[in-house]
Amino acid sequence: QPCVLIFEDLHWIDAETEAFLDVLSESVATARLLLLVNYRPEYQHGWGSKTYYTQLRLDPLGKEEAQELLTALLGEEVSAEREALERLILEKTEGNPFFMEELVQTLAEEGVLSGERGRYRLERSPSELHIPATVQGVLAARIDRLPEEEKGLLQTLAVIGKEFPFGLIRGVAEQGEEDLYRGLSHLQAAEFVYEQPAFPEPEYTFKHALTQEVAYHSLLGERRGMLHERTAQGIEELYRDALDAYYSELAHHYGRTENTPKAVAYLCLSGEQAVQRSAYVEAIGQLSRGVELVATLPETRERAQQELFLQLTLGESLIATQGFTAPEPEQAYVRARDLCEEVGDTPQLFQALQGLFGVHLIRAEHDKAGELAEQLLHIARGTRDPAHLLIAPLAMGVASLWRGGFSKAREHLEEVIRRYDPQEHRTHEYLFASMDSGVSALAYLSWTLLPLGYPDQALRRSREALALARELSHPFSEAFALFTASRVHCLRGDSQAALEVAEAVIALASEHGFPFWGGLGTSMRAAALADLGQLQEGIAGMRPAVEALRAMGSVLASLSMLAFLAEAHGEAVQADEGLAVVAEALELVTKTGQRDAEAWVHRVKGELILARSPPDQAKAEASFHKALDVARQQSAKSLELRAAMSLARLWQKQGKKEQARKLLADIYGWFTEGFDTGDLKDAKALLEELGG
Repeated sequence: QPCVLIFEDLHWIDAETEAFLDVLSESVATARLLLLVNYRPEYQHGWGSKTYYTQLRLDPLGKEEAQELLTALLGEEVSAEREALERLILEKTEGNPFFMEELVQTLAEEGVLSGERGRYRLERSPSELHIPATVQGVLAARIDRLPEEEKGLLQTLAVIGKEFPFGLIRGVAEQGEEDLYRGLSHLQAAEFVYEQPAFPEPEYTFKHALTQEVAYHSLLGERRGMLHERTAQGIEELYRDALDAYYSELAHHYGRTENTPKAVAYLCLSGEQAVQRSAYVEAIGQLSRGVELVATLPETRERAQQELFLQLTLGESLIATQGFTAPEPEQAYVRARDLCEEVGDTPQLFQALQGLFGVHLIRAEHDKAGELAEQLLHIARGTRDPAHLLIAPLAMGVASLWRGGFSKAREHLEEVIRRYDPQEHRTHEYLFASMDSGVSALAYLSWTLLPLGYPDQALRRSREALALARELSHPFSEAFALFTASRVHCLRGDSQAALEVAEAVIALASEHGFPFWGGLGTSMRAAALADLGQLQEGIAGMRPAVEALRAMGSVLASLSMLAFLAEAHGEAVQADEGLAVVAEALELVTKTGQRDAEAWVHRVKGELILARSPPDQAKAEASFHKALDVARQQSAKSLELRAAMSLARLWQKQGKKEQARKLLADIYGWFTEGFDTGDLKDAKALLEELGG
């Protein structure tokens, strides 16, 4: 039988429940689980893209349904005055069932109605009644009519939260146990709260979130703050052996008191905890509040250390949600670096520089990124810290990759993989640009092995990266691994696999709110479609994707996409459009020093020149030679093979068959793997044509 779980008013749930719901939402697709939730319009969730998600709007009751509910509440009595009362209630409540229930309860408490629910009698004429215009007004009036002790207890409960165990109530309320039970019993009878069976003591919950809200705001600010502090102290005492499960609640309560140091301390803990479970939006809220509060504390070394932690953790969360190059992450890391200088010798300087390295790298500011990588390596050699010794060579490898230093990149990345232990290094301190270091090293190594001429090893490393990311249950790392896998499949000539993986990137990025990976996934989807022959759709998708990446500041990712786009224009017999894209890409190479796709772009330029009418064979040949020279300088055998094929085809047309055969045979003979890939199959076929 299917399992049905119901959650009411999601706007008010705590962080732990929301994380649990995220896990449950994944189970909906694979298990016989029906998850029913309701929430207010302002509540934001990430399920909208799911195929198994259906949204229904809950409107007020219709006229017939509202009348049916009202009859159930009031009873079957028929009279002109009763009909007038019903019209008045329906007019005021507009079919809101909770408003109707509260209004009937109010009329009973005021003596307008006598008897019991479902059997009420009208004691006064409806024309004499004053009915509040809103449900909040009804609730406020009901709360004001409570005896002073019960009203105070209800307000105390409102400060504690939507749900509250008896042990916590006992620690916060200023009443004896017998008085507490009596007061809770009266509040239950008045339908303000419900009791829920629990062991070893009962728990209670507000009937409706609005009841809690109105009771909370009926308190004076000073008393509210005092009760928040008592609640926080009660949680610390009651759950002292499992306090990590209550960091978010403690941050909430202390954040509404004058005890700012405690609030900041718990905001640090709850923010870090949210990052560890990839709840980045929640983390940003906690950490940003922490930054605001810490600024109000006296300027001491301890305050600087706390802000440093907040800024570093905030930078990581902002990268995950806004991308590497939004201004906010850079601001956080720059502030963290300045705080390191203020504090003095601090190990956090490495983390601040690492964050800035990621920002400058994605912007393709390779000189700055290279300098930062060197600084990281220098610090690592001095500290011998295990995390530093893992991340510094990773930064060096990535910086080398983008500048076309594929062999050097491979050395650094393989060093990281040798050092990496998934059990030892899966903690927060070993993250690289918000990603697991092992996943990053494997994914970047697969990227590096492709141009070096090892397509099978590239595919294997790509699969290892994805498997590790999933084993670690780290969505941000998984998004990167998926994107890299899509690119590897595409360049190996398996465009269908590239398309399927690109769509998985898009879905994961949408689910978790990763705009950077969403943009890259969209660009790879378009490239795969073009490779599958859907040229117009691919071209139409690639250009907006490139522009979207640039809008996010990601110059780095756009060079390869420009190469894909120029190639697609060539396949679509749009040589002039393709050459305009090539000019854009080569300007980027000159401006940034990014050279990972330089040989690729020069080869595509030659092909596009040949596609023009009339073709300029001399210029095309010069472009092919340039592609060969760059590829050879970079030891990029795969790029050299592609350039050699383009030049060999041109020489074949010119009657230089033997030169073409020798050129292609030399580079083809170097390969020891990847013979099922598109490039090597094409090279073999061309060699056979040339008599090789």
